[in-house]
Parts: sequence; structure tokens; C-alpha cells
Amino acid sequence: MSEIAQSLTLASELIATGDNRLAAIVGLSLQVSLSATLLSCALGIPLGALLAVGRFPGRHALIILFNGLMGLPPVVVGLLVYLLLSRAGPLGELGLLFTPTAMVIAQTVLVMPIIAALTLQVIEDEWHEYREQLRSLGASRLRAGRTLIWNARFSLTTAGLAGFGRAIAEVGAVMIVGGNIDGVTRVMTTTIALETSKGDLPLALALGAILITVVLLVNAVAFFLRQWAEKRWG
Repeated sequence: MSEIAQSLTLASELIATGDNRLAAIVGLSLQVSLSATLLSCALGIPLGALLAVGRFPGRHALIILFNGLMGLPPVVVGLLVYLLLSRAGPLGELGLLFTPTAMVIAQTVLVMPIIAALTLQVIEDEWHEYREQLRSLGASRLRAGRTLIWNARFSLTTAGLAGFGRAIAEVGAVMIVGGNIDGVTRVMTTTIALETSKGDLPLALALGAILITVVLLVNAVAFFLRQWAEKRWG
């Protein structure tokens, strides 16, 4: 029990003193996850809106696919991205494996289907409510989709925050494609796994506390943003 108490004390000191190693790991984690979330939103929101308002062959198959990909195992994504970026893979010449860029790619593959599926649900509800009004104004499906995205921007922001929460807590895929290299690709989740296996509990506990705080803050922002939007816009 005294060992655990000592580890908690040391973890608190690491956070309070702003340990350089700790700060670097947290900074890289935020950089990778924010980049992946922005890319996922840029791809997933238009795609989700297209599936919501569009009518084309294969639409239902794509909806089923993206709903299924929401539960895609991270280690499988890591393996596929690893094969893609390895020297024998089609993108091996780019030399991206074991770099933060590879981690961004892996997290984007994981998060984008989630954002697309959530966008589909939000825009589909908006489309059912405003479809007749938009049609009476002569709006094409493309223009209607852009209008509905803007109208549902606060709900879509919460979808993006949910995607970020998923990305920042991911470990399997980024460990496979990043290699968990100290000072290069070591992020919070992979460091927690490594340091716990080594028995270095203070650093693992400090990072665990920061990670939980980040996830809670993201969820709190998403909740209060949605509450504010509902009060402001009804």
C-alpha cells in the first residue's frame, strides 16, 4: 500500500512540476489526435451528409458498411495501415511507418467512420424535417446537404468531439504503426502500457490522470455545447 501511495505522490509531483518528458508525450498525443479528428471531420461530415440526402446505387450498402466500421478493432486497423506503409507495401517508399504521420493515418481510419455515421444520423433527421421546405425553395440535394450541415453544426461539433475522445484514448493501432519510439512516437496510451509493464507506476499514473481529465473535459464540452445550442436555437 505504501508503494502505491508513493507512486501517487510522485505522479502528482510530475504533473505539478510540468515534467518535460511528460509534457512532450502529452503534446504529441494532442497533436496526433487533433490532426486525425480534423481530417476525419473533413472527410466524414460531407460523406455522412451525402449518404443522408443522396439517392444512388449502393447507398444502403455504404450505410451498413460505415455503421459496421464504427466497431472496427484498432489492432486490425493498425495491421492494415502497417502493411500499407511498410517497405513491401504500396506506400512504403514514402517512409511514413513509425512516424507521427502514420499514427494520424491510423487514427483517421478509426475515427472517420464514426463521424460519418453520426453525421448521417443527424443530417437524416434534419432532412426529414426540412426536406419539403428546401424542395419548395428549389434547392438541389448538394445545396440542401450544405445547408443542413450548417443548420446542424452544433450537433456535428459534438460528433467531432466524440471522435477526438475516441482517438486520444486509442492504443492498439498507434502502437503498431508508431512503434512506441521514445521521443518520436510515444503517446499517452502507449506510454501507460509500456511503463506499467516496466513497473514505472508514477509516470503511468500521471499520464493516466491527464488522459482521464482530457476525456472528461471533451465530454463536458460536448454536453454543454449541445445544451447551449438547444437553448439558443430550440
